[in-house]
Amino acid sequence: MLREEKMKHTETRGRPSRRRFLSGTAMVGAAMIAAPSVVKAQGPVNMRWQSTWPSKDIFHEFALDFAKKVTDMTGGDLKIEVLPAGAVVPAFGLLDAVSQGTLDGGHGVVAYHYGKQAALALWGSGPGFAMDANMLLAWHKYGGGRELLVKLYESIGAKVVSFLYGPMPTQPLGWFKKPVAKVEDIQGLKFRTVGISIDVFTGLGAAVNALPGAEIVAALDRGLLDAAEFNNASSDRALGFPDVSKICMLQSYHQNAEQFEVLFNKAKYDALPDQMKAIISNAAEAASQDMAWKAIDRYSTDYAEMQTTEKVKFYKTPEAILKRQLEVYDEVVKKKAAENPLFKEVIQSQIAFAARATRWEQDTVVNRRLAFDHYFGPNGVAKEL
Repeated sequence: MLREEKMKHTETRGRPSRRRFLSGTAMVGAAMIAAPSVVKAQGPVNMRWQSTWPSKDIFHEFALDFAKKVTDMTGGDLKIEVLPAGAVVPAFGLLDAVSQGTLDGGHGVVAYHYGKQAALALWGSGPGFAMDANMLLAWHKYGGGRELLVKLYESIGAKVVSFLYGPMPTQPLGWFKKPVAKVEDIQGLKFRTVGISIDVFTGLGAAVNALPGAEIVAALDRGLLDAAEFNNASSDRALGFPDVSKICMLQSYHQNAEQFEVLFNKAKYDALPDQMKAIISNAAEAASQDMAWKAIDRYSTDYAEMQTTEKVKFYKTPEAILKRQLEVYDEVVKKKAAENPLFKEVIQSQIAFAARATRWEQDTVVNRRLAFDHYFGPNGVAKEL
């Protein structure tokens, strides 16, 4: 009898009692409930941003779209207020303002930082070595571009965290007083552009003035510019280009592969929880595709309406000008690569990726011009279907 009771007592000590199990479970449950409440008790993180775009530009709308995605995906734990260009600092002052903490973040393009480090303009300013903007983003994410961008910002002491997104379609050559038929027609023109395109159009004989978007149309109206480029049908229309010019030349290599940039002040970003950082990264990629879809819809609509409503005439840039752009770009790149080791490093990385990616694209992707002519050409069959 004593032996049996002793064995029973030993077995009881070897396993947790029901009371002890329930008590431990309650403690774990309380901890799980308490943990989120500690985060909530700190309140949502609020950030004040500025874009480099006027409030009426679709680009500012893209900035607001990104901010809303972040707010929605964090359940309101990170709220981003995006002000238009000039609200706090001039458009070209965004990088300094974010780096110094005057702003928590911003929305713009890397080429706007060209004056601080010429290699930064290689993210969008130029022919992209036959890559389009989406392929350039592929290089950025998977071909070493992101690491090079970090190195470039470190080289100029910029305390920022950058996310690139939003592939832009090929930009027009620009708005002119009359159609441009040959390279000589560009010579002597007072022309607006940015990034490495400044050097390219200078090489084409233009007198270049780099102005932010909000100032271009007024400069054209006052005769301070003879011609200018900005970006796309929707932006150009909203900014008022059709009010001062009825001639737009389409297709160019000067900004063939550009994308947007989201900037965070580094200290502000580093202080965020890891989960919130992951949401930001994924929000940038979600916004990237959403922007591309919205651009197709809106740009094509404004392109059509400018022809019917504002009576704008669009012309294809002559091939001779396109070839000369490439030749001048090569001259600019060789010179800058010889002067700037980081510039050369970026160029070589892009060329290595482009040689493989563009060969695959050229060999694989069918030319859709044949299909377009079949359905929508002079004898197009779309109307019969």
